[in-house]
Amino acid sequence: MKTIRVFDPALCCSTGVCGVDVDQQLVTFAADVDWAKRNGAKVQRFNLAQQPSVFAERAVVKRFLERSGQEGLPLTLVDGEIALAGRYPNRAELARWAGIAQPVAEIKPASGCCSGSRCC
Repeated sequence: MKTIRVFDPALCCSTGVCGVDVDQQLVTFAADVDWAKRNGAKVQRFNLAQQPSVFAERAVVKRFLERSGQEGLPLTLVDGEIALAGRYPNRAELARWAGIAQPVAEIKPASGCCSGSRCC
Protein backbone atom coordinates (compact mmCIF):
# COMPACT_ATOMS: atom_id res chain seq x y z
CA MET A 1 0.00 0.00 0.00
CA LYS A 2 1.17 3.50 -0.78
CA THR A 3 2.13 5.96 1.94
CA ILE A 4 0.38 9.33 1.93
CA ARG A 5 2.09 12.13 3.81
CA VAL A 6 0.43 15.50 4.30
CA PHE A 7 2.55 18.48 5.31
CA ASP A 8 0.26 21.00 7.01
CA PRO A 9 0.97 24.70 7.45
CA ALA A 10 1.53 25.86 11.03
CA LEU A 11 -1.59 24.81 12.94
CA CYS A 12 -2.49 25.26 16.60
CA CYS A 13 -2.71 21.50 17.14
CA SER A 14 -1.98 18.30 15.22
CA THR A 15 -5.21 18.42 13.18
CA GLY A 16 -6.05 22.12 13.26
CA VAL A 17 -9.52 21.17 14.50
CA CYS A 18 -9.45 23.08 17.76
CA GLY A 19 -10.32 26.47 19.18
CA VAL A 20 -13.49 28.47 18.79
CA ASP A 21 -13.20 29.30 15.07
CA VAL A 22 -12.74 25.89 13.42
CA ASP A 23 -12.07 25.76 9.66
CA GLN A 24 -14.64 23.44 8.06
CA GLN A 25 -12.07 22.40 5.46
CA LEU A 26 -9.89 20.99 8.25
CA VAL A 27 -12.86 19.23 9.87
CA THR A 28 -13.73 17.55 6.57
CA PHE A 29 -10.14 16.59 5.88
CA ALA A 30 -9.68 15.13 9.38
CA ALA A 31 -12.81 13.02 8.84
CA ASP A 32 -11.56 11.88 5.42
CA VAL A 33 -8.17 10.90 6.87
CA ASP A 34 -9.89 8.96 9.65
CA TRP A 35 -12.07 7.19 7.05
CA ALA A 36 -9.03 6.35 4.92
CA LYS A 37 -7.13 4.95 7.90
CA ARG A 38 -10.13 2.83 8.94
CA ASN A 39 -10.09 1.41 5.41
CA GLY A 40 -6.41 0.46 5.59
CA ALA A 41 -4.66 3.54 4.19
CA LYS A 42 -1.34 4.66 5.57
CA VAL A 43 -1.71 8.41 6.07
CA GLN A 44 0.64 10.60 8.08
CA ARG A 45 0.27 14.32 8.84
CA PHE A 46 3.02 16.70 9.83
CA ASN A 47 2.44 20.16 11.31
CA LEU A 48 4.99 22.87 10.49
CA ALA A 49 4.53 24.49 13.91
CA GLN A 50 5.05 21.26 15.85
CA GLN A 51 7.38 19.23 13.61
CA PRO A 52 9.59 21.65 11.62
CA SER A 53 12.50 19.19 11.49
CA VAL A 54 10.39 16.74 9.45
CA PHE A 55 9.91 19.45 6.81
CA ALA A 56 13.65 20.18 6.73
CA GLU A 57 14.68 16.50 6.59
CA ARG A 58 12.71 15.65 3.45
CA ALA A 59 14.45 17.11 0.39
CA VAL A 60 11.30 17.33 -1.76
CA VAL A 61 9.44 19.22 0.99
CA LYS A 62 12.39 21.50 1.67
CA ARG A 63 12.70 22.37 -2.05
CA PHE A 64 8.95 23.00 -2.24
CA LEU A 65 9.10 25.40 0.71
CA GLU A 66 12.08 27.21 -0.81
CA ARG A 67 10.10 27.73 -4.05
CA SER A 68 6.57 28.30 -2.74
CA GLY A 69 6.96 29.27 0.91
CA GLN A 70 4.64 28.07 3.60
CA GLU A 71 1.80 29.81 1.77
CA GLY A 72 1.94 26.88 -0.70
CA LEU A 73 1.02 24.39 2.03
CA PRO A 74 -0.59 21.96 2.52
CA LEU A 75 1.59 19.62 0.49
CA THR A 76 0.65 15.99 -0.12
CA LEU A 77 3.23 13.36 -1.05
CA VAL A 78 2.35 9.88 -2.26
CA ASP A 79 5.28 7.51 -1.89
CA GLY A 80 7.62 10.49 -1.68
CA GLU A 81 6.38 12.30 -4.80
CA ILE A 82 4.31 15.47 -4.87
CA ALA A 83 0.69 14.59 -5.59
CA LEU A 84 -1.06 17.80 -4.53
CA ALA A 85 -0.21 21.26 -3.23
CA GLY A 86 -2.16 24.27 -2.01
CA ARG A 87 -5.22 22.39 -0.78
CA TYR A 88 -6.14 19.26 1.12
CA PRO A 89 -7.01 16.12 -0.82
CA ASN A 90 -10.62 15.00 -0.80
CA ARG A 91 -11.85 11.52 0.11
CA ALA A 92 -11.89 10.33 -3.52
CA GLU A 93 -8.25 11.35 -3.99
CA LEU A 94 -7.18 9.65 -0.75
CA ALA A 95 -9.05 6.50 -1.82
CA ARG A 96 -7.47 6.50 -5.28
CA TRP A 97 -3.94 6.98 -3.96
CA ALA A 98 -4.40 4.34 -1.24
CA GLY A 99 -6.13 1.86 -3.54
CA ILE A 100 -9.36 1.86 -1.52
CA ALA A 101 -12.42 0.84 -3.49
CA GLN A 102 -15.28 3.27 -3.02
CA PRO A 103 -18.89 2.13 -3.31
CA VAL A 104 -20.48 3.03 -6.62
CA ALA A 105 -23.24 5.60 -6.19
CA GLU A 106 -26.68 4.19 -6.79
CA ILE A 107 -28.03 5.33 -10.13
CA LYS A 108 -31.71 6.25 -10.04
CA PRO A 109 -33.93 6.92 -13.02
CA ALA A 110 -34.97 10.50 -13.71
CA SER A 111 -38.17 11.60 -12.00
CA GLY A 112 -41.31 10.60 -13.84
CA CYS A 113 -39.58 7.65 -15.48
CA CYS A 114 -40.45 4.18 -14.34
CA SER A 115 -39.45 0.69 -15.40
CA GLY A 116 -41.46 -0.63 -18.30
CA SER A 117 -42.24 2.80 -19.68
CA ARG A 118 -40.85 4.06 -22.96
CA CYS A 119 -39.47 7.29 -21.51
CA CYS A 120 -36.14 5.75 -20.51
